[in-house]
Amino acid sequence: MPNEPPRAQLSRRQLLKRAGLVGAAAIATPIGTIVPLTRLSQSPTQAQTAAGRGPVSETLTATEAETLGAITARLIPTDANGPGAVEAQAAQYIDRALGGALASSRDAYRGGLAAVDGYARMLKGSPFAKLSAADQDAVLRDMEANVASGFVPDASTFFNLVRAHTIQGTFCDPYYGGNAGFVGWDLIGYPGVRLAVTANDQRLDPRLPPTHRSAYDYAMFSKKKPARASVDHEMSPWPRT
Repeated sequence: MPNEPPRAQLSRRQLLKRAGLVGAAAIATPIGTIVPLTRLSQSPTQAQTAAGRGPVSETLTATEAETLGAITARLIPTDANGPGAVEAQAAQYIDRALGGALASSRDAYRGGLAAVDGYARMLKGSPFAKLSAADQDAVLRDMEANVASGFVPDASTFFNLVRAHTIQGTFCDPYYGGNAGFVGWDLIGYPGVRLAVTANDQRLDPRLPPTHRSAYDYAMFSKKKPARASVDHEMSPWPRT
């Protein structure tokens, strides 16, 4: 078993353990009207949006997108275990969802991301995205412990909000804008939806090859795809017909 990471650092292992992640089925994609991607995988250049580079965001400002991308990169970092939130485009998922199913959280992100940068400047002298990884982790630890100042209602509330959405964006069905290239599913060994299960698949220790298909690639699900996002309908939990 690998050594536990130092207490002073956040880690993918600690994050997912605290979140209770035991498989892709444990990750709840927001129910509602989210703008779907027209493609399930994007180029490396597009993936860089999560770190503040690449295409203009759909909902967040450029500064907000850069801060959010840096936060998600530290919450589920790319490491020896494989790709993380940056490659999964979790920040892009959040940005897109804030224009639809998560629109009720838009003000929380507007105030929270500004507070992150304000606290980072006070604590370390630079906005969050410009800090070293170690200093970013220090800011996030203070937020998680609810000792960071300047947040409404408080720092831990915003930390938990972003953490939950980052997990969603990393492990959701790619249809919703995250888990680009199925990197999140591959990371946890989730092989994808299967409509037929063989006897071999039902063994206790099967190594199932990934299907790398969205649930909405199957006709039985594609007929019920959520409609495109509309802020006028973000409070409705059901797709429009």
